[in-house]
Amino acid sequence: MTSILLALTSHAELGDTGHRTGFHVPEAARAHRVLASAGYKVDFVSVQGGDPPRDGAEAGDPVAVAFLRDHADALAGTAAPGSLNAAGYAAIFYIGGHGAMWDFPGSADLAALATGIYRAGGVVGAVCHGQAGLVNLQLDDGRYLVSGKRLTSFTDAEEADVGMSGIVPFSLQGRLTERGARFTGMRQFADHSVTDGRLVTGQNPSSAASAASQVVRALARGRGLRRAYR
Repeated sequence: MTSILLALTSHAELGDTGHRTGFHVPEAARAHRVLASAGYKVDFVSVQGGDPPRDGAEAGDPVAVAFLRDHADALAGTAAPGSLNAAGYAAIFYIGGHGAMWDFPGSADLAALATGIYRAGGVVGAVCHGQAGLVNLQLDDGRYLVSGKRLTSFTDAEEADVGMSGIVPFSLQGRLTERGARFTGMRQFADHSVTDGRLVTGQNPSSAASAASQVVRALARGRGLRRAYR
């Protein structure tokens, strides 16, 4: 069975606000449901491994509640990226949550997994703040993976709407644009996902399922099939 990685943040502190953060559970839940329903084995990786911090898990969200219940053991013992081999995965999908803004960009081991998957013909996907994992990804020739690519992420307008513009360490939209990305954003919190070759991105939590569906379609078209599965 072909496997896909869901990448989760290990960062729990929301700047110096004293508030907690982590990976956004509803995004992970909806992406996981789409990928697993398409027949993929879904594994978890987090920046530090172990039990990653969580955010956005509300009792009124049955999909998120079921996800946490059904995958409790796997989430309590996520793999560290340095322990995994990119050759085992057809795609990696970065899950958002504000914590990702702090630890995704600087994780060399997570970047190595993603670039290894992409180099071998795999798909790289991300949703919301998960695109923080893309800002420092470089190809073998030194170019940023996002350079010249159409993509989206949590927008500056959305960051302002949730009162986080002065708290996050950088503007995600701005940093991606600086790296040469062709940024596209829709109205705040609308479902919006973009595929450019083997890069798939979703704008916000509402886009988790649609972005995961586009990952599935990219793999089915053969653009993201690993050489081992051809």
